[in-house]
Amino acid sequence: MQVGLHITGFSWPDGAAGIGPTLAKTARAADDAGIASISVMDHFFQLGGPFGAADEPMLEGYTTLGYLAGLTRRAQLHLLVTGVTYRHPGILAKVVSTLDVLSGGRAALGIGAAWNEREHLGLGVPFPPLAERFERLEETLQIVRQMWSDDNGPYHGKHYQLAEALNAPQPLQRPHPPILVGGGGERKTLRLVARYADAWNLITGPGRQAASGTPAGADLVRAKLDVLRDHCQREGTDYERIEKTILYVGPPPATVPSAAAFVEEMKPYAELDVRQVVLMPFGPDPVGFVDHLASNVVPQLAGL
Repeated sequence: MQVGLHITGFSWPDGAAGIGPTLAKTARAADDAGIASISVMDHFFQLGGPFGAADEPMLEGYTTLGYLAGLTRRAQLHLLVTGVTYRHPGILAKVVSTLDVLSGGRAALGIGAAWNEREHLGLGVPFPPLAERFERLEETLQIVRQMWSDDNGPYHGKHYQLAEALNAPQPLQRPHPPILVGGGGERKTLRLVARYADAWNLITGPGRQAASGTPAGADLVRAKLDVLRDHCQREGTDYERIEKTILYVGPPPATVPSAAAFVEEMKPYAELDVRQVVLMPFGPDPVGFVDHLASNVVPQLAGL
């Protein structure tokens, strides 16, 4: 099992002037540690709750990934996950292509239906109903796959029309950068995973308690994977080729004893063929968090 790093906030010492240097040190430490992926959120306001107030620092996601591309050499780079409403799909395909070329073939497209109404309204971004957002998500997945192919002809959908799906240069990764769809909706999201995606991510862990009488933790992942397998069978998709990943919500493995317990907690996920667990650093020292992972978590999980 691999480890991913998901950076969710930038409220670090020295204010705005310290964000760039701290982010650079964190990314280099993660890359040197063999952490498989580095991701940031696709939000413009901070989320509240444990993440911090809405007016705390939040960077634009793809600009941040471009910065990280120049600082790292090995880690995959993506948003967890791109909100489908924030960028026109033709432009999104171009953005990810650019990231892939400049990073030497390390970009991925993480994408979902978007949900944060406050930042949509706050910044004047249209926020259509959920059903329409899923329609737009499916059309976006179709468009990016077309733009990452040899077909530079038109696209005519319900919500998007492209006269010319031209994309030069193409991404370095062929046939295209991995597409990761995030979420656990059984009727729509997991169908889109089966039809279009190379990877899937689900938020789970002890900090993501399920409602009474429903699965939680590894049991939740198992239940969702059963649904995904059924969708793959209907879509004619090879279930095994889809990479299964989780975003772990729970107390971070910040000490050696907690790291050992965390590795034990990951064993049921590994048995379900979850290939990557994504962890979030909280607090003012993300570099120290990564250094601890490098010594006490990354090598231990590699054996699962």
